[in-house]
Parts: sequence; C-alpha cells; structure tokens
Amino acid sequence: MNIKLKDIREDITRIVTFALAEDIGSGDITAMLIPADKTDKATIVTREDCIVCGIAWVDECFTQLGGLTCTEWHAKDGDSVSAGTTLVTLEGNTRTLLTGERSALNFLQLLSGIATKAMHYAGAAGKSELRILDTRKTIPGLRTAQKYAVATGGCFNHRIGLYDAFLIKENHIAACGGIKAAVERARQIAPDKPVEIETENLTELEQAIAAGADIAMLDNFSEDMLQKAMALKRGHTKFEVSGNLDLQNLPSLANLNIDYCSFGALTKHAHAIDLSMRISY
Repeated sequence: MNIKLKDIREDITRIVTFALAEDIGSGDITAMLIPADKTDKATIVTREDCIVCGIAWVDECFTQLGGLTCTEWHAKDGDSVSAGTTLVTLEGNTRTLLTGERSALNFLQLLSGIATKAMHYAGAAGKSELRILDTRKTIPGLRTAQKYAVATGGCFNHRIGLYDAFLIKENHIAACGGIKAAVERARQIAPDKPVEIETENLTELEQAIAAGADIAMLDNFSEDMLQKAMALKRGHTKFEVSGNLDLQNLPSLANLNIDYCSFGALTKHAHAIDLSMRISY
C-alpha cells in the first residue's frame, strides 16, 4: 500500500525539526544582519522540468520557524512543471524566509527529484500491469518521505520496513533450514503479513511456489532464466524481478507475465532538482 500524506504527518514534523536544528544550531547569525521586523516576498522557481513533490515539508519548515504572512503555491504534489515555473510565492519576516530557505529547498529538490525519476520508470512500463516498486535503500530518517515521493511519481511502495512484511533472503533461509520451513514459521509468527522469498535459481523458485509464498523474488535472473521462470508461474504466488535492472529493461519486462520489478535506484540514486529561492526587493 502506498504511503499517504495524512499518515506521515508526525514523521514530517520530526524530520523537519531535526533538519532545522542541524542547520540553525545556536542561531542563524547571517540572518541577524537583517532588521528583526523586516518583511519581504520570495519565490521558489525550478530550473528543470520536474514532478513537484515535498510541499508539506516546505510548509512545515516555515511553520516551525514562526510562520509566514502568506504562502501561495502555484503547483501541487504530482504536478508536471517545466523549467522556469514559479512553484510558490512566500511572504513574511525576512529572517524567517532566509533561515528556512536551505532546509525547505533541500526537501523540495530531493523529493521532486525522486518523483521525477519515478515518473520516468512508471512511463517505461507503459500500459502493462507491471508495477514498479521501491526498496528500503533510502536515506536514514527519510524513509517515509522518499517512499511518498516514489508514489507521487507513479510507482509503488514495497514494504516500509522490517515490520510490515516478510522478505526471506538467503541467510534467513539457511538459518531456518530451508524455504518450506521459513514460510511455515512466518505464517505462525504473523499470519496476516505478506511472505516474500528471495530466489536465486529455478529450483529455489519452485520451492517458494510449492511453499505458498505470496511473492517470489527472482534475484539477478538472466533473460533465459526469466523465460523459464514464467513457465513455472502458478497459484497465487506473484513474481518480482530484482537486480541487474535499469530503465532500458522495463519495456521488455513489461511484456512478460511479471507482477513487480523493484529498483533501489529510485531512492538510492536520486537526482535533486535544481531550485532557486529569490527575495523580491
């Protein structure tokens, strides 16, 4: 299930509080150059085409700094905008604008970059039923923010953490005594949680299907192995392909009977969008 903004409000508050404390420390001494009662208008403009994402984090930055007189967004999360577009007009205390600038832009440029990347990946899958998933390869502390950005761009969230689904990998399988034993134990521990098995060859894939896994991850399967794997597909077990994938692989994978493809690159290799905030003097 994709992360919804309403479900991560506490996370937004927490991470913005940390970001501002990290940046401001004992006080913004440069902002002190400005008279305490001075007010101004400012705009944030994108220098690149992008999918907008991160508005709530920007708003929270300035709210925690005391608030602004006026915040007028000209786009919303998920909007596709072109380079040169003014995303928001801000008005209020000049010190507040300048102190919050960097943290606000950091959130907005990173999350917009992830959403933009996700849009390209979702587009490469075309109109197929293939779902593009993210992973847990996120920046520590920014898990929910990055996964929200992935969903904003049109892709889907895999498990959020170690608590909401089983992902049984090679070491888990060895420690449990095999795939069948691992799946049985998972069903005992949390019968309502999805069970996914990472497989590295066709034999393990057959074992995962026989054990009744909800998802079988085909990890680093060659093209030939993928073709053979499709012939094994049966029952309720869905197939997820992972490893040795890039944007160029997606059109061909979309033509196979694969349910999911997961990409750590969606969050791990994010390109921050080039944004600029300018005060109107």
